Amino acid sequence: QFFSLFNQSTSSCFRTLASLPPFVVSSHVKMGSEDRKKEMYTHTAPWLIYGLNWSTRSPYRLALGSFVEEYNNKVEVIQLNEETEKLERFGIFDHPYPTTKIVWAPSKVSTSDDMLATTGDYLRLWRVGSQKIELSCLLNNNKNSEFCAPLTSFDWNEADPTLIGTSSIDTTCTIWNVETNQAKTQLIAHDKEVYDIAFAPSTYVFASVGADGSVRMFDLRSLEHSTIIYESPDLIPLLRLCWNKQDHNYIATFLMDQTKVVILDIRAPSMPVAELQGHTACVNSIAWAPHSSCHVCTAGDDFQALIWDLSEMPKPIPDPILAYNAEAEVNTLQWSVKQPDWVAIAFNKTCQILRV
Repeated sequence: QFFSLFNQSTSSCFRTLASLPPFVVSSHVKMGSEDRKKEMYTHTAPWLIYGLNWSTRSPYRLALGSFVEEYNNKVEVIQLNEETEKLERFGIFDHPYPTTKIVWAPSKVSTSDDMLATTGDYLRLWRVGSQKIELSCLLNNNKNSEFCAPLTSFDWNEADPTLIGTSSIDTTCTIWNVETNQAKTQLIAHDKEVYDIAFAPSTYVFASVGADGSVRMFDLRSLEHSTIIYESPDLIPLLRLCWNKQDHNYIATFLMDQTKVVILDIRAPSMPVAELQGHTACVNSIAWAPHSSCHVCTAGDDFQALIWDLSEMPKPIPDPILAYNAEAEVNTLQWSVKQPDWVAIAFNKTCQILRV
């Protein structure tokens, strides 16, 4: 299952697919360090893993969120011990309801401790110290009711780390200032539930997707207007979106209970620039390579994580270039920003980090 990515000394967990070219990256990027011997590390949690994300500051540190159908859930922080070559628990804390998303603070945030944010019923910020993990603040914009509309997702603005945007089933998106712990603005973003929000790699622009089947783009400087850049066939709900970290013109999204991933070029809206159709069951997660504008990873219920080379767009992209077979449906994946030669996936109670 292992193969040579560039030469026989650099291995990967992903296998090449027959008759396809090797994984090509920019010449200045080193994919896989030869001083590391293992290509995969595995951690088993005591519960089904749903949320997952890499730390942007601490090497080989991840946060894992539980999915238990009750109020009491957990978030576990794990860290690779390079001496024992094992993923070990760094800390764990209680979380009300399952996390719908976990994001570590951008590397620009100047705090002595790691920070991470979670969504579920509310947006919470957590301080990850060397001895303990504690709640820093809880942000709630609903002052008039004892009930809250669950938050489906959020994104932390990397260009301006004082801003976090959340999406909700009540059709709104809220932009928070995490320095003042106040809502900066709240807007009705969609006609139905909003399932995801993502900032462009810039301060002002963000996009959202939802149950109305549309991708909508906003500018914080002019929130009176939004642009619908794509609507799915028959307005099938769109579950997630991901902005290309290197080329801001491209967004990836996928449809509910569908096997394809849609690549959009915001310069030519309404029609996808590419459709990736390598999965045989519904897609659950997408992640752009943090170091390459033309590589994206997808994962789904067919037990597969697939890596695609989009450098030939707008020509059709018939097949992925790399694939990894997991032992069960892959719920989520994340590509590490700090170590771009590693991808993390979660299935059942298992988290694996895989060398690309």
